[in-house]
Amino acid sequence: MENACFSEWLDRFSSYLRMRNYSPRTIEKYLQTIRRFARYAWLRQNSDEVPFDEAVFEDAPLDADVNVSAALVTDFFSYLTEKQDYKPKTLHRMISTLSSFYKYLYVQGAVVADPMLGVERPRIKNQELKYLKHSQVIRLINTIESERDRLIVRLIYATGVRVSELCAMCVEDIDFEEQTIRVKGKGDKIRTVFVDDETLEEINRFIGNKIEGPLFVGQQGNHISPRTVQHLFKENAPSGITPHKIRHSYASELYRRSKNLRVVQENLGHSSIKTTEIYLHTDIDERKRVYQQYFPLSNGKKEE
Repeated sequence: MENACFSEWLDRFSSYLRMRNYSPRTIEKYLQTIRRFARYAWLRQNSDEVPFDEAVFEDAPLDADVNVSAALVTDFFSYLTEKQDYKPKTLHRMISTLSSFYKYLYVQGAVVADPMLGVERPRIKNQELKYLKHSQVIRLINTIESERDRLIVRLIYATGVRVSELCAMCVEDIDFEEQTIRVKGKGDKIRTVFVDDETLEEINRFIGNKIEGPLFVGQQGNHISPRTVQHLFKENAPSGITPHKIRHSYASELYRRSKNLRVVQENLGHSSIKTTEIYLHTDIDERKRVYQQYFPLSNGKKEE
């Protein structure tokens, strides 16, 4: 499709999001980001003025061609960064929004290429990942009334699996004798995760006599969707606690008690240990112990 404009595709994309059960608030946030980018694209395509006056920006039409380069998208986010109106987390969300929009346009044939593939995300410096300690996770699990939802949260914590991995689990992947589950991770890589006795007992009660098929069944007998899992966290967990944060809790507890980063890496399915190292800074108890034991002002010894 040649010369497709943002104005032609905004309503279609909005209908697509509604069909996928996005909330009205989320859809409006998506559209706000796309409109802002559309105005920027129109000004870049039709004006020589850089930087743009905010009044001029807001008055720009939504008639820009959706076929844009990755360089223009990068310039857009550079422009927002220079204005210092947006935090890195917000920029991440906006990039994700445009990524979803352009994936949709590409599938629909409205663009010849997806420009978002060439866009790098800004780094979020000194980001403290919020997670729950062991006792807090257990209390969360005990507050969930639904047997299925309670088991989902427990299984993420017991194994450290990603949401996508949990959703893809089949009954036949579980080895009750060896206390393991066969997991298909990123890039279809297969790994083995370990499960405790109590979690296995709950799984056994949950599946009954079932010997194969999805562990957690969704619509039309298919595997449960990640969106359903994310929704149950919104319904039951404290604000900011997501499935990924429970995975973080698993990694933090396992490392805190074992000090074996390599095992944590393999259990999480990380291809690089550098990815796993993000969990090191959460070990506050260890840092406190070392400080109290070795720092001269803390241990009461005179400086040597």
